[in-house]
Amino acid sequence: MKKKWALLSLVIGILAVLAGCEPVMVLDPKGPQAETISNVIWISIATMAIVVIAVFVLLVNVLVKYRASKQDPDYEPPHIEGNPIVESIIVGIPVIIIIFLSIITVKSTYEVEATPKGYEDQEPLVIYASSSDWKWHFSYPEEGIETVNYLYIPTDRALEFRLYSYGPITGFWIPQLGGQKYAMSDMITTLHLAAEVPGEYMGRNSNFSGKGFAENTFNVTAMPEAEFNEWVEEVKTTAEPLTEEKFDELLKPGHLGQLTFSGTHLKFLPPPEGHNHGSSQSHEDGHDSDDAHGGVEMEHSDH
Repeated sequence: MKKKWALLSLVIGILAVLAGCEPVMVLDPKGPQAETISNVIWISIATMAIVVIAVFVLLVNVLVKYRASKQDPDYEPPHIEGNPIVESIIVGIPVIIIIFLSIITVKSTYEVEATPKGYEDQEPLVIYASSSDWKWHFSYPEEGIETVNYLYIPTDRALEFRLYSYGPITGFWIPQLGGQKYAMSDMITTLHLAAEVPGEYMGRNSNFSGKGFAENTFNVTAMPEAEFNEWVEEVKTTAEPLTEEKFDELLKPGHLGQLTFSGTHLKFLPPPEGHNHGSSQSHEDGHDSDDAHGGVEMEHSDH
C-alpha cells in the first residue's frame, strides 16, 4: 500500500512540475519554417510512442501467456520452426516506419531550405549575419545600418540571412523561427526564414566555439513592417557611423552588449564570395540574391 501511494505521489509531483514549465521553444513555432520542423518532431514522437506502446503490450502478453509453470519433469516442449507471417511482420513494420520517416524528413528538409511557403513572390529582406568571438554582427545592406547582438525583423516578410564567420564555425539558430545553419569563414550559407507573430525571441550560437560560447546569444524582435521602417529611419539619423577602426575593435575576442550603427562593415570588409544555397529551390532564389549581393558591393565600391 505504501508503495502504491509513493508511486502516485511521484506521478502527481511530475505532472505538477511539467504543468509549470514553459513550452519548449522548438515546439512553439512563430514562423512557417519552424512550424514545419515542429510538425516533423511531433510526427516522430507519435511514431516512436506507437512503437514503444506496441512493444510493451507484446511484452506483457508474452510474460503472462508464456510464464513459467509447473511441468512434469519428463516434459519436452514441442519443436517449433520459424513462422513466416511473424517474421514478415517483425521485419516489414520497421522497414515501413523507416521509409515513412525518411520521406517526411526529405520533404521537410527541402521545405525549410527554400523560401517559406506564401512568400515566394515577395522580395526578401537580406541580412548578413556574421559571428566573431563571441558576438553577432547583423548588417542590413539595403537599409544601410548594422547592429551587434540584437536583431530587428519585420513580420510577414521573407527573410534571407547570409551567414559567415570571422572566427571558428558557429551555428545561427532562432528556435521559434527555424532550424540552425552553420556560419563559416570561407563561404556564405543562406538561411530562409519568416516571422508571422510579433514578439521577442531568443537567438544563439548552436555550435561550440570556445570559452565564450555559452553567452554567444542575441535577441530577436519581430514587429510590423511599418514599425520596422520607423526603427530603420531612427537608426540612420541617430546612430554613430561604423568605421573600419571601430569594427576591428568589435572583432577582438570578448563579450559586448547591444550596439547600433549607421552604415555597415560590408563597404570596407566584404563577405566571402563563395555561396552555399542548399536545395534546388534555394539555388533559384540564390541567383537573384547574387545579383542583389553584386549590387551592394558595387554601391559600396562607388564610395
